[in-house]
Amino acid sequence: MELQVTNSPFNQEQVELLNRLLPTLTEAQRMWLSGYLTALHGAGAAATIGAAPIATVTANAAAASREVTVLFGSQTGNSHGLAKKMSKKLEEQGFQVTLSSMSDFKPNGLKKVQNLLILVSTHGEGDAPDNAISFYEFLHSKRAPQLEELRFSVLALGDTSYEFYCQTGKDFDKRLEELGAKRIISRVDCDVDFDEPAAEWMKNVLASLGETSIVQASAGGANPISLNEVESEYSRTNPFQAEVLENLNLNGRGSDRETRHIEISLEGSKLQYEPGDSLGIYPENHPRLVDDLIEAMGWNADELVTINKIGDKRSLREALLRHYEITVLTKPLLTQAAELTSSNELKELLESGREQELRDYIGERDLLDLVQDYSIKGVPAGEFVSILRKIPARLYSIASSLKSFPDEVHVTVRTVRYETQGRDRYGVCSVQLAERIQPGDSLPVYIQHNTNFKLPESGDTPIIMIGPGTGVAPFRAFLGEREETGAEGKTWLFYGDQHFSTDFLYQVEWQRWLKEGVLTRMDVAFSRDTDKKIYVQHKMLEKSRELFQWLQEGACVYVCGDEKKMAHDVHAALGTILVQEGGLSPEESVQYLTRMQQEKRYQRDVY
Repeated sequence: MELQVTNSPFNQEQVELLNRLLPTLTEAQRMWLSGYLTALHGAGAAATIGAAPIATVTANAAAASREVTVLFGSQTGNSHGLAKKMSKKLEEQGFQVTLSSMSDFKPNGLKKVQNLLILVSTHGEGDAPDNAISFYEFLHSKRAPQLEELRFSVLALGDTSYEFYCQTGKDFDKRLEELGAKRIISRVDCDVDFDEPAAEWMKNVLASLGETSIVQASAGGANPISLNEVESEYSRTNPFQAEVLENLNLNGRGSDRETRHIEISLEGSKLQYEPGDSLGIYPENHPRLVDDLIEAMGWNADELVTINKIGDKRSLREALLRHYEITVLTKPLLTQAAELTSSNELKELLESGREQELRDYIGERDLLDLVQDYSIKGVPAGEFVSILRKIPARLYSIASSLKSFPDEVHVTVRTVRYETQGRDRYGVCSVQLAERIQPGDSLPVYIQHNTNFKLPESGDTPIIMIGPGTGVAPFRAFLGEREETGAEGKTWLFYGDQHFSTDFLYQVEWQRWLKEGVLTRMDVAFSRDTDKKIYVQHKMLEKSRELFQWLQEGACVYVCGDEKKMAHDVHAALGTILVQEGGLSPEESVQYLTRMQQEKRYQRDVY
């Protein structure tokens, strides 16, 4: 309803001001304003609005209208999700928020920003996520301006099992300080279990930005910080117990590999996903490893131990099976273990000058190795588990379209088994799925949204998909989605594995889509079927002229799979094609690919 003098108690000037303001307010701003006016009325201010109350309202309005820019750099979606939560919290407190990925943010506008929040993960061996690279490079270049008027804070996500833990966040924090910016609060570094430190960072940022207590009181009291408020009922911290509908081995008899196709019911969860998103599964440790660890430490499997900060208790065996990580060693874990034991050898391993030896040890061993190699025994179970990390969820690219399979989600998981240090080792989640999960069993799951790996908005846009092995999973979802929506854009899939006869995952489905025109063309590379190993990047180079033509037509390129080698080789192949077919210099080819990434025409889901 539009306000008028005849239907309200306001004069013409007030009516015009309100009619301009009200349509621009968000739902959160309207709720805040309603609560604020109610609180103002309750305090008696509505009866006699004198000079002092007006000054108070003006001060509060000024505090509430402060602008905050929230930038995120995210590879799998964690930083993006936290950035959205932070933005919502700020808006609820009356701040004007600009939320953007670093790749979409125009760096020449940085000089105008007064309050900057950076939420960023570290990818690979200390690298910035794909959508943070351009902003990272700008900030570390000579073009970066002095930022004496800027206030900032950094939330860094990482994994302590990697040497360069939270390195990208640390780099941003250091560089902004060098440019003259001042911290709102100190940087917070988060391990894989990031929920609690991230929530604490949010709370402290809000407090430090000022006036939040006044705004909260005016709004009738705000809810405490919670990472789940804006999420659906089921989330990373409250997973859905989903029934397994199907569990199949996709590899043929005689294959050296085992790849499971898992179909899971989401019925009743109201969980939604899009192609390109991932499914998080909370796994259980292998029972044999748990039992061996308990025996090596001389513990009682039935002893009750605390599993969280609120004091919940479980039996030691259940805690080690379902709650604690026991297959990955980190330097912080070894440091804390050394404090619990009298092992001089372990303390010596942590000494300065033995960094490479420590890296080599951590990279190939688990918790059972640690307690056996350094004779760690006699430490009470309750004390020892208190230094362990929570077992993290495993993320798998979703291999289905919700439009094709309503209330279902499919994943493609390659089973990991190997031997090292004289003992069999198991991929925690992959072997659980292969050996201990049957149709009818349940798994704790959640959806991890990934805005960095999405189909183009137009169904007419051509797409090139490069996914060897299980990296092909999201492209099954892409093509299923395009089939359901009737998209007419061309599609090209590059797929590879070891053997055509035993390792051609989803072969029948690709053939059907080729026949029906959903998949325009497909090139395959089976590396062990020829004398010389042939991989997907070789097939790309063989088809370089056609591939370049697709790029000129505006095709989007998607890469999924191994980050350490395959993704680098594919990236190099794309650069070579641009030089050979496009006549670009090597430097120009780098710029071309960077521009494609910025335009979201070159997206990667690599691990």
